[in-house]
Amino acid sequence: MQMIQTVLLTVLVFFVIVTVHEWGHYFFAKRAGILVREFAIGFGPKLFSFKRGETKYTLRLIPAGGFVRMAGEDPELIEVQPGQTIAVRLKDGIVHRIYLDRLDERREAIRGEVVSIDLERNLHIDLELDGEVEHYSIHPQALIIARGNETQIAPLDRQFGGKTVGQRAMAIFAGPLMNFILAFVLFLVYVQMAGVKENLQVGQLSPDMPAIQSELKVGDIITSVDGEQVGTNVTRMIDIIAEHPNEPIVIEYIRDGNANSVTITPVPNENGEGKIGVTPAYGTRTPQLGETFTGGVTLMKDMTILILDGLKMLVTLQVELDDLGGPVRTAEMTSQIAKQGIVQLTSWTATLSLYLGIFNLLPVPALDGSRLIFIGLEAVRRKPINPNKEGLVHFIGFALLMLLMLVVTYNDIVRLIRGE
Repeated sequence: MQMIQTVLLTVLVFFVIVTVHEWGHYFFAKRAGILVREFAIGFGPKLFSFKRGETKYTLRLIPAGGFVRMAGEDPELIEVQPGQTIAVRLKDGIVHRIYLDRLDERREAIRGEVVSIDLERNLHIDLELDGEVEHYSIHPQALIIARGNETQIAPLDRQFGGKTVGQRAMAIFAGPLMNFILAFVLFLVYVQMAGVKENLQVGQLSPDMPAIQSELKVGDIITSVDGEQVGTNVTRMIDIIAEHPNEPIVIEYIRDGNANSVTITPVPNENGEGKIGVTPAYGTRTPQLGETFTGGVTLMKDMTILILDGLKMLVTLQVELDDLGGPVRTAEMTSQIAKQGIVQLTSWTATLSLYLGIFNLLPVPALDGSRLIFIGLEAVRRKPINPNKEGLVHFIGFALLMLLMLVVTYNDIVRLIRGE
């Protein structure tokens, strides 16, 4: 039962952080009036899909991300050429459906040869019917039906490239932005659940060590070591003890509200550092509103610095292949943390969301950061970048990222098989 719960929690973590990221793209694209053709979680073959409004929502096989497919970003739309025989269905004199095959089966449809057609700007079609040319207006949400699939047309003002630089930049940046917001909210939740550190306590006592042979008990609140107040600074407490191997030190503590003290002589370990056999723990209390906010900000800042330091090491090639982790290792770590409880899983989910947001802003082709750079160059040049050249750059970048992910994933699987 616990294993099933762990697996479900692991899947939920990935689902939440990816969905929030893609929802950011989706929301601001829709707000700008861009036609969103697909909202997908995962890559590869479709497992499940449904359509609501103009958008198809899809769950795909490979849980390694997701995407929001906007009109104008790919050549999905089937082209209709002059000279092609098609059929159209009208409603109130306006074309709502354009059929490209099985024309004899299309009831209540007008069949003719295309003389001219414009699906992006003027939205019209001229058909030759029995030697005469008829002019028809096309509805901006008209559907093209071919091979059993329906594809909604995208006038220029509904395409990604037809929007302003600011609107496009916001639609791209919104993905990482939602990850940052989610991370901050989860850090706030974590602070509330974990509480504020109030004091240092005796968490555990190791057998055959000086502390267990003294008067100390689990739950005692340690106030000072060798005359120095330690507060909640566990590192300082360990350092003081380490500096006094085979030398008696006085530890002051509180038990049941009463102040006490005990003299203990640390024993040296293999490195010659003094140890008394106490595993410290923190006494906590429920944080106030201000403490929750400042705690969340501190965690957000500290984790951002750690992530940036790690990425810097990656860019400067200061890491080895075994130091990298792909989806398999991330899932493995997530499942391990899920076993520790919801408090630690909340902190880990916040960290993953923050990492996803930062990683996507890197200026690497195919990532959001690279797309923002192209939009920025367009703003500076005051004219668009050649979409074919930009598309090629992103395609190469995506291919290289997928190759890296395959290598890292293979290494993770080999490591699991070896039991490392």
